[in-house]
Amino acid sequence: MATYKLDPVHSTAGFSVKHMMIAKVHGAFEKMSGQLVFDKSNPEKAFAEASIEAASINTREPQRDTHLRSPDFFDVDKFPALTFKSQSVSGLSDGELKVVGDLTIKGITRQVSLNVEGPTDELKDPYGNLKIGLSATTKIKRKDFGLTWNAALEAGGVLVGDEVTITLDLQFVKEN
Repeated sequence: MATYKLDPVHSTAGFSVKHMMIAKVHGAFEKMSGQLVFDKSNPEKAFAEASIEAASINTREPQRDTHLRSPDFFDVDKFPALTFKSQSVSGLSDGELKVVGDLTIKGITRQVSLNVEGPTDELKDPYGNLKIGLSATTKIKRKDFGLTWNAALEAGGVLVGDEVTITLDLQFVKEN
C-alpha cells in the first residue's frame, strides 16, 4: 500500500444544481486536502479521506457565494469543513471502482457512493514526483444535509433544485 497526498493545485471539487428549474449552476470549492492509501493490485483495501474548506466555495457570482456561506446554506462560521472518509471499495470493472463512505456537510453525516474512474498508473512529473489521478461522481439530496433554504417561484417550482451532482477530478502525489 502506498500513501498519496492530494495535490490541491491540480484538483477540482465541483458541483452542479438546477437553478429556477431551467438550467444548472456550476461551482467548485477552491481549498481542499486529503490522502489516498492505495495498491493497484488490491484496490478493495484502499482508503481515502478528504476535507474541503466550505468558505472556499466559488460559483463565479460573489453575492451568491456570500449567501451560500451564510447560515441559510453552509453556515461556514459554524461548520468550516465538508469531509469524506471511505468505508469500502469494490471493483466494478477494469479501471472503475465504487467507493462508499461517509460525507459530512453542515454537521450531518450520510453515506454516499462514488463512481470512480481510476486511479491511473503512476507517472513521474517533471520534478520527479510520482503522481496518480482519478475522477469520481455522485449525486446527493441537499436536504439530506440540512441545506433546506429555498424560495418559491411565482410561476411555480423552486429557485434551487434538491439534487446536487458532485464531480471530483483529483491528482495525488506519492509520499516518501
